[in-house]
Amino acid sequence: MDKQTLSRDGTPLAYQSTGRGPAVVLVSGAMSTGGTVAPLAAPLAERFRVVVYDRRGRGRSGDTAPYAVEREVEDLAALIEAVGGEASLYGVSSGGALVLRAAASGLPVRRAAVYEVPYALDESAARAWAEYAERLAEALAGGRRGDAVELFLRLTGLGEEMIQGARRSPLWAGLEALAPSLAHDAAVLGDARVPRALLSSVRVPVLSLAGGASPGWFREAARTVARTVPQGAYRVLEGQSHAVEPGVLAPVLAEFLAG
Repeated sequence: MDKQTLSRDGTPLAYQSTGRGPAVVLVSGAMSTGGTVAPLAAPLAERFRVVVYDRRGRGRSGDTAPYAVEREVEDLAALIEAVGGEASLYGVSSGGALVLRAAASGLPVRRAAVYEVPYALDESAARAWAEYAERLAEALAGGRRGDAVELFLRLTGLGEEMIQGARRSPLWAGLEALAPSLAHDAAVLGDARVPRALLSSVRVPVLSLAGGASPGWFREAARTVARTVPQGAYRVLEGQSHAVEPGVLAPVLAEFLAG
């Protein structure tokens, strides 16, 4: 990240900008920095000015306490202002939930695209999320970053053997460094239920995407988003999972964002 801007509360935000044309800000999900969505920048930069940034509490960006979801919306406002005063947004997973919140807030957003926002569609899923959020808060309050990472990995369906293997990996220290930001994503998702009132207030076109190889509930959640926003469209990327391939996603995003 070679550039920096300041959010309203003074938090420094590290970002990169590539390409020329209408601005598009890419928003990463949980346990990730801007580097996770950076591979998408190159194919989009042929038609857009693509902004990749580290969300607060990650990478080279700062993290001013106390955290509030509104501060992350203000972060997007600062980035949009830094690149010309108007932009489209793309967010993956919980980053998509942040994008939808920003679009509903009245920021100068042209269009918004989201991929597999993990909304809970039934009470069982909502209870599982509530239990995760409670245990996550306890682990982070006790300084147990490793336990927080384990909780998240279990939530994503990773098996115990793979989790323990990850603990022994050289990458584990980096995961623990990101652990406090899991609380940010939990706050962005709230109770994880579909925020129908918020989505109904979005006044820009929204493309809600899901992968054909992902669990079915991801597609149903994406379809629900598209049905709830006033100007929603839904599309499935065949053969794709939650870790969508940039080469498959980029042409679909470009078509929508150029609209």
